[in-house]
Order: sequence, then C-alpha cells, then structure tokens
Amino acid sequence: MEFWLRNLWVCSFAVFIVSIGMSQMAPILPLYVEHLGIHDTAEIEQWSGIIFGCNFISLAIFSPIWGRLADQYGRKPMVLRASLWLSVIMIGMGLAQNVYHLVILRILQGALSGFQGAVVTLIAMQTPKEKSGWALGILFTGQVGGSLLGPLFGGYLSEVIGYRETFFVIGFLCFCGFLAIYFWVTEKLTPFDGKILSSCEVWTVLPNPQLTICLFVTTLVMQLALMSIQPIITVYIVQLSANVNHIALIAGLVFAASGFASMLAASKLGALSDRIGPKKVLLTALLLAGIIFIPQAFVQNPWQLGILRFLLGLATAGLLPSINSMIRQSTPKEVIGRIYGYNQSAQFVGMFSGAILGGQIAAWAGIEYVFFFTAVLLLSNAFWFYRMVYRKN
Repeated sequence: MEFWLRNLWVCSFAVFIVSIGMSQMAPILPLYVEHLGIHDTAEIEQWSGIIFGCNFISLAIFSPIWGRLADQYGRKPMVLRASLWLSVIMIGMGLAQNVYHLVILRILQGALSGFQGAVVTLIAMQTPKEKSGWALGILFTGQVGGSLLGPLFGGYLSEVIGYRETFFVIGFLCFCGFLAIYFWVTEKLTPFDGKILSSCEVWTVLPNPQLTICLFVTTLVMQLALMSIQPIITVYIVQLSANVNHIALIAGLVFAASGFASMLAASKLGALSDRIGPKKVLLTALLLAGIIFIPQAFVQNPWQLGILRFLLGLATAGLLPSINSMIRQSTPKEVIGRIYGYNQSAQFVGMFSGAILGGQIAAWAGIEYVFFFTAVLLLSNAFWFYRMVYRKN
C-alpha cells in the first residue's frame, strides 16, 4: 500500500474516533449548562451559543500560526499537538464548576487545537492532486461518521454515567486519535529551505488570489449559516416534544441524521468533484442546503426535523471537501499550510459568529427565525459564488 493511502486510512480512523468524542458535546451542552446552575431558557440558549462558539475566535487567531509552522516543520507534529491538547481540555471541561470555567477552557481549546484542520492539511499535501477530491471526501466521511455516532453515544452516556463523566470519555477518545497518528502515519516532508514568506508575499505566489479569497468568504458564510442552529437545536427539540423524557437521546438521534447522510454521500461527492470539478459540486450543494433549511422552521415534531436534517446532510456533504479540493489544486505547496490556515480562520470566524448569532436570534425572535436566517445566507452565498467564480471560469 502506498504511504499516502495508508496515511489516509489511518487519519480517517483517527478523525472518526475524535469526531465521536467531540460531537457528543453539542447535544448535551445546553443540558450541562443547566446542570451548572443556569435555569432560564433564554439564558441557556445564550450561554450555549457563547460556550459553543467562543473557542472559534482563538482558533481563528492561531490557525495561520500553526499553518506557518506546519510548512516549516511538518503537518504530523501539528496533528499530534492538536489531538493531545484536545484530550487534556475535555477532561478539564468535565471538572468545570460553572459556565465561566467552560468559556475559559473553550478559548484555550482553540488556542492550541485545530485537529480537523491540521489533518486536512496533512492529507491534502500527501495525496496526488488528481485524487484529492476523493481523499478529502473519505476523510470527511470519517469525520461525519464519528459525528453520526457521537450524539447517539453522548446522549446515551449522559443519561447512564452523567454529564461530567461523558467529557472524560471524550478526552479518552481524543487521546486514542493521538496514538493512532503517532504510530501509523508517515509524512514525506520536503526540507524547509529557511525562507519564510511574509503574509503579503504569500499572496504574490498564488496563481489566482481572487479565487482563494472567494473560497475564504464562502467558507466563512457557509459555516456561519450551518453553525447558527447547532448550539440551540436541543432547545428546539424540547419545544417540539410532547414527552420530555429522554431528550438527550432524541437530540442525539436528530443530530445523527445529518451525519449519517453526509457519511453516505461524502466520498461519492468527492469522487464526483474529481470528474466534473469541485465548483459545480459546491454551487449545487449551497443551493440545496439553503432550500432545505426553510421547512425546518415549520416542523411539528422531532422526527420531521430529523428527516429534513438527513436531507441537509446529503447536501452539505459536498461543501467543505469541494472547498478544500479547490484550495489544494490552486495553491503552491510552499504556502499551502498557510493558506489552509487562513481558510480555517475563516471557518472558525464563521462558526463563532453563527453560534453567537443563532443563540441571540433564538432568544430575541424565536428559533424558527434562525432557520430563515441560515437559508437566506446560504442562497445568497450560492448566488455570489456563481457570479464571482463559477460564471467566470
């Protein structure tokens, strides 16, 4: 087996088990906030958004720094650093005594983590360009496969062993990811020639800076739209449920619906993007995702929401892999770590903004309006992407 193919399967497995751990957090976070002493529904929505999103600011600040170091010293050390730090932070979250501790830990998590982005850069650089769409689709399949099982696993564990103990399990899974990368991933790194390009010089070596900027903006808007509902969807499920028993488990099932759909579609869409081009896949995915968000505001029970989120997962499976593939194909290797770092910064700014805005819109106007907000963003993004990139190429 070629080394890049072995790296792909090992990293996909590591991403899978880390995603199982990390995706447990979203459905139980509002319940954990209540467990820590916040009982008003509006305050729970606001704090859930703040806690879920605050680490994305530190991720946005530090991602280009880690990307620059990855270009100098290799991508594998960055993956190892990120996965080990995640395991430490998750254990700390299980020991938190109030919501302020959670905010501090999430900020620290962002400063030294960035596991998913580091793995994407590693695989993108070690994979032949003509296989990049398929490889990144496989990696995304591992991520969403973990995201599929994580909410189910987390919802079950939180009812069986408690919220704090669930965070300890997340920390253990992140450490398992660290061990898999450490022992079985090999990186063939071109020796660094000692020349460090400035931020301005990076743009001079890009063959199409306008395309790169457009991808950054699309990543930001896309993540803002998708993340706006994540921290408060459990509260929405509570409103939709006549029977309030096993809310954590029901929330886990609804979260898992989109993950299961993305797991089915990601590698196929990645292979499709290698054949017809990632621009077409990205544009279609943006349009479909925007349309599917609208009826989620009108559902009457959690199972209707679960069906729509399954359809949403089919659409969103083509978003990030297509963007990452376009960056891989249009970026010189000497700055690709930096460019992926910038794109991750855009991604994390979008995640933070979405988590904060979603919680605030839900608290002020109602959760239904969050779905309208995300639909408008995604459809506007699709139109802008078509005007700026697709129609011109």
